[in-house]
Amino acid sequence: MTSGYDFIAILKYKNTADGGRNAPALSGYRPQVKFHFTEMQTSGHQLFIDKDRVFPGETVRAYIKMGSPHLFEHLLYEGMEYEFREGRHIIGTGIIITILNLILKKDVTGDN
Repeated sequence: MTSGYDFIAILKYKNTADGGRNAPALSGYRPQVKFHFTEMQTSGHQLFIDKDRVFPGETVRAYIKMGSPHLFEHLLYEGMEYEFREGRHIIGTGIIITILNLILKKDVTGDN
């Protein structure tokens, strides 16, 4: 069921008062993913681990499957932070904890 996912992340949803969602997000939610190094965005399917829904202000671990992973080949690393959005609104942040799709993994030794 989790094959085909690109990475595992810790997701922190913003509180409603801080610009987050008004309602909980259900597992399977697909916000836009935005990394700091580019203006390009892609959808990021979130499959929550051990939860069916996440309320504003909560944190959850999730499998993430990007809509266009080829755009980010060799650019991601474990510990990298990113934003997830609804349109222009940042509704939360994520931290990559495990990269599953190794084509995405940045070579941190400098050999790449």
